[in-house]
Parts: sequence; C-alpha cells; structure tokens
Amino acid sequence: MIDQTSALHTQMLQHCLDLAKQSVSSGGGPFAAIVVKNNDIIAKASNRVTKDCDPTSHAEVNAIRRACAALKSHQLIDCVVYSSCEPCPMCLGALFWARPLAVYFAASRRQAAAAGFDDSLIYQQIGIDGAERKIPFHHLAMADANSPFQQWQLNHNRVKY
Repeated sequence: MIDQTSALHTQMLQHCLDLAKQSVSSGGGPFAAIVVKNNDIIAKASNRVTKDCDPTSHAEVNAIRRACAALKSHQLIDCVVYSSCEPCPMCLGALFWARPLAVYFAASRRQAAAAGFDDSLIYQQIGIDGAERKIPFHHLAMADANSPFQQWQLNHNRVKY
C-alpha cells in the first residue's frame, strides 16, 4: 500500500516541479508527472508536445504510458500519480481510464491559465451539443457502427477495462 504521509507527497511534488523546470530548460513544456507504486517511482515524464509535434504528449499521458508498460498492465493498480500541475481535460480522462488510487498536483489550472495554458474553452465545450461546438462534431449513423462492439462482447478472451 502507498505511504500516505504528507512528506512523501511533498517530496514527489517537488520532484515533479524540478522535472518541469528541466523540461523548460531543454525546450519542452512546463509540466511533469511521476507514477509511484509501493513508494517507488515507476515512471516519470515531462511535457513533449512541441518536441514531439504531438498534442497528446502531455506529462501525465507520457508517465501513464511508461508506467503501464513497466507494469505490463493497462491500469495503474495501487499507484499514485503526482503532477506539477492540475491535469488538463485530456489528462483527466486518461487518469480516470488508468484508475490510479489518487492524483496529487502542485499548481492549479488557474495558475496554468495565467501562464498561457488555458483549458477553460475545453471545459466549456464539453457541455455543448457536438454540432454546436467551436469545432463541430457530427454523428453520422452507420448501419455497421455497432458491429465492433458486438464482436467485442462475443470475444470471450477479451481483457476487460
């Protein structure tokens, strides 16, 4: 089980902040994340959006990918995630899919917004009907749209999420 001491959380968050500053110094974004299991760091990563030319290369997503690979699991069972900043909506979704025990972060999304990383549009757009969003999302009903789900449900060897 994870040591729930405040000192450990503070230490891990400071490590995240140091990694985030290193990322900035090397041309990356000002974000970092660490995944811890049984008080051991399993994975750590920083934001590489501009370095990788990949808008999904956020620190939390990169750390989740590395930790899951190390654990050989699609979930972060019994893990805690530490982040230098409150996760953005994409990372929030990834964290819920990964199912860690908890997430701790240092800076708030308001602090990130003040530095030019404002996710308020995304939070606002989530509640709007797809076709009315700033980037319209259009549902086209396809006769075969449900077939991948039917195939999944019939697959008795599937790994459940």
